[in-house]
Amino acid sequence: MSTAPETPAGAPGADAGEMSYVYAVGREGPALDGLAARLAGVDGRPLRPVAGGGLCALVSPVPADAFSERGLAAQMEDLDRLEAVARAHHAVVDAAFAETSVLPMRLATVYLDDARVAAMLVGQRDQFQELLGRLEGHVELGVKVYADPRAAAMAPAEPAAATSSGAGAGRAYLRRRQAQQRDSQDVYQAASDLAARAAHLAEGVASSRAVHRTQQGQLAARAGVNVTNEAYLVPRDHAARLHRELAALADGAPGVAIEVTGPWAPYSFATAVVAEGADGGGPR
Repeated sequence: MSTAPETPAGAPGADAGEMSYVYAVGREGPALDGLAARLAGVDGRPLRPVAGGGLCALVSPVPADAFSERGLAAQMEDLDRLEAVARAHHAVVDAAFAETSVLPMRLATVYLDDARVAAMLVGQRDQFQELLGRLEGHVELGVKVYADPRAAAMAPAEPAAATSSGAGAGRAYLRRRQAQQRDSQDVYQAASDLAARAAHLAEGVASSRAVHRTQQGQLAARAGVNVTNEAYLVPRDHAARLHRELAALADGAPGVAIEVTGPWAPYSFATAVVAEGADGGGPR
């Protein structure tokens, strides 16, 4: 999340009471102007287009006290609030991306005023134009592979029904536990193999690949361990076919699952570059 640095008292925008929240950047023209007229952003605030350098940013006003560096840090500790901001942000990006090529901005990218937004567009014009050209006609697919060894590792190990001695029962128990460990290792190996097949299949179609941190705990969408979390930049015309082929890879592999999501706006391939003007979240 990003906020602009504090403005000294008396400087332009210091007492405006509002800041400019930026959702996405695209080429200046009627497409984004029309979207701004009919979409709402965070907290239902109206969008407006801000132009600069032949580019256009979709922007909405947000309260300066809530979206200053300190205010944003405080409100983002509320998970419900964080989810509400994220949903509003992504709704704007997705609506824009459905109609024209845009670069999604990082969540909670906030500038002091529209003039700073326009200056950012002019300053990064060459980067943005090049990236818009590269991403045109492409979408993002997400690919996650999961291993769930619990069926083997957590299976109850009952004592042998009939043994001549306690030592015989102990040996049987040990053999069962060793077999469970081998089953667990087999599941992880199968998941690793599945991830390699998915990467090979996707790379035959994708223009680019991004490797993300694996998701654990509540962030993980499925039971088991997320062993790979990747994104692929795919030509729009090939996305549906690749989605089907990737989803079918796990058929018949017990304890292993693959999750394919999208198509999305190319967050993984745009936001890092778009945020280069930020300093701890904001323009330099």
